[in-house]
Amino acid sequence: MAKKAKTPEGLTAEELEERAALRQEYLNSVMGNLRRELDNTWIVDENGNKRKLTPRRKEEQKS
Repeated sequence: MAKKAKTPEGLTAEELEERAALRQEYLNSVMGNLRRELDNTWIVDENGNKRKLTPRRKEEQKS
């Protein structure tokens, strides 16, 4: 499909829709895998204490 998209004829409307659906499926898979990996991530401080990785709050992300 990628090779055909680069040709002058390009992709049909149906193929464009299929490509968009496949791209979204891929992104959902990658993001799901990343979330599962982060859900199983622990932070170990200098004293050896372990704590679960938690999401940042929106106020912390701005800085």
